[in-house]
Parts: sequence; structure tokens; C-alpha cells
Amino acid sequence: MSQQPITMYTTSWCPDCMIAKKALAAKGIPFTEVNIEHDENAAERVMQINGGKRSVPTLVYGDVAHSLSGFRPQKLDAFLAAAGL
Repeated sequence: MSQQPITMYTTSWCPDCMIAKKALAAKGIPFTEVNIEHDENAAERVMQINGGKRSVPTLVYGDVAHSLSGFRPQKLDAFLAAAGL
């Protein structure tokens, strides 16, 4: 895996974010969390990725970006496969 971790855009109240963080931790995959409630640029980035929606969690790795809103393990696995992780 590259030295750069996944960036996970979250909010403090999002249950899907909490589940996604636990799932990445269980897989031993590092990530950097960015709370879009505290970073307007991050909120704008999330909306750009998700067609104007503040959909969290949104994961970014290089050129690969996916929303995991409505979290399911299959969504995380698809993101990791697309990112080559």
C-alpha cells in the first residue's frame, strides 16, 4: 500500500461513518478523517464528488472516490478494489 492513507470525509453524527471507520480499522487500513462540518473546503469537495450531495462517508484514494452512504461491506470492498488496495 502507498504511504498516503485514504481520506475519509465524515460528520460527527453519521452512523455510516462510524461503521466505515471500524471496518477500515478491522482491515488494518489507515485513513485520515476530515469532518466536513468543520472544513467548508472539504464539504465542497464532497459535494463535487457526489453530484451536489453532502454524502458521507466519502472515501478518496488518489483518483478514486466513492460515497459509502448506506454503508454495506460490499461498498467498501468495491472502493478498495477500485483503489487497488
